[in-house]
Amino acid sequence: MPTGRTRWWATSSRAYDEVMELALRRGFYFPSCEIYDGAPAGFWDYGPLGTALKNRFVEAWRRYVVRYDGMVELDGSVIMAKDVFVASGHLESFADPITRCTRCGSVFRADRLLQERTGRIVPERLPDSEIYAMILEEGLKCPSCGGQLSEVTRFNMMFKVSVGGEGTEAYLRPETCQSLFVDFLRVYKIGWSKFPLPLCQFGKSFRNEISPRQGLLRLREFYQAEVEVLFDPEEELDERRWSRLKGQVLRLSQDAESVTEITAEEAWREGLVPLKIEAYYLALIQKFYETIGIERSKIRLRRLGEDEKPFYARESWDVEVQTSLGWLELVACNYRGDYDLSGHMRVSGKDLTAFNKGRKFVPHVFELSMGVDRSLYVLLEHKLVREGRRRVLKLPPYLAPVQVAVLPLVDRDGLPEKAMEVYEMLRIDFDAVYEAGDTIGKRYHMLDEIGVPYCVTVDHQTLQDETVTVRDRDTTRQERVPISGLKAWLSKALAYPEIR
Repeated sequence: MPTGRTRWWATSSRAYDEVMELALRRGFYFPSCEIYDGAPAGFWDYGPLGTALKNRFVEAWRRYVVRYDGMVELDGSVIMAKDVFVASGHLESFADPITRCTRCGSVFRADRLLQERTGRIVPERLPDSEIYAMILEEGLKCPSCGGQLSEVTRFNMMFKVSVGGEGTEAYLRPETCQSLFVDFLRVYKIGWSKFPLPLCQFGKSFRNEISPRQGLLRLREFYQAEVEVLFDPEEELDERRWSRLKGQVLRLSQDAESVTEITAEEAWREGLVPLKIEAYYLALIQKFYETIGIERSKIRLRRLGEDEKPFYARESWDVEVQTSLGWLELVACNYRGDYDLSGHMRVSGKDLTAFNKGRKFVPHVFELSMGVDRSLYVLLEHKLVREGRRRVLKLPPYLAPVQVAVLPLVDRDGLPEKAMEVYEMLRIDFDAVYEAGDTIGKRYHMLDEIGVPYCVTVDHQTLQDETVTVRDRDTTRQERVPISGLKAWLSKALAYPEIR
């Protein structure tokens, strides 16, 4: 692997290094185009196990967020017209502060360089001149060659593309949500006109990051699962929705230091969360992460200060999870007001107003913007544990990339043939693998490491009575199960949990 790809290993935590080692060795994910020196950083490919894990995570999101709330899912284009980003403000405001080395020409994110070298947090909206003053005050030099750093300027992070023979200017979307806004009129007209109207999308976004690093944590091409809830600002959230989640305990952080545990209803009534619809969707997204196995004590909903909020947001919360690398933002939750539809109305000239109870209005938006890749990293770190000589990936069974492994006890006596029969019976209904060729103990250890929840072992007793041994990954307990009832047993064991 080229040296430039591995710089992040030097300062990473042991837990992070373990996850990366597992990811690379077992094929969860790996750098794109890594056989070529000089391939650009910030692009990663999912391997067989990573692809399966990602798909199961997205299915959990669809089950516990999309279908739970009755959302409408779209799938928009990743290339969008220039005017979309004029209206959204991205062409003007979607930029990071950069500084260049006057000696070697290296480019750095100025705010991140300051944070890494000094621990000082640089607010998102801090003027460039003040950021540069901080660089001078701290005496920062180029990390590569020790040269002087230039004044801070802004770098727009969108990827520009040229479309067709005419060379029409367009852009790869930096977030998935703009499709939901520009498609709103079409969705509204075909009958989805009841508010709140939650529109959602899973797909790729693209940002030309200055210094992508740390595997899945900061990418130039990444997956998002976004929800844009369009609502009437003069109408209360309906009781049907509210009753589901008003009792959910939220972990609110107002100052990044302390956490208050309080129900969604109490948080709204006490004004800690201003809008009822905001409290509801914060409760929904926190409950999602709890459902997929993240401990509540490791989650916080941090309210962003005025100088941290994105340019389009009236109020912002970050869903953060505690990791060995600190608190990581997984979901950006923003009350965007009527910023988006008003902007698209202005630039496009189209009427994007809606009607509710005889009143005309521009829908407001509350957003849940989830980083899928980051979420997968957090799952791997939280669920990779050591138990004596075993290293076990204790993912919830329904999220496991491989659900069941079929193993002959030994590679003789007709056991491989019988095991293959069992595997062929299971492989259509389950993500199954067949494993032979090593000792049974070594195979168990390998399968534990990649998170396989159940191993089905075919032994000599199987040939006598048509039963197999099913081993549980987490407890290592074994149970005899008739082959005729194996599908039903696995279906029950691998089922998604029900939530109310």
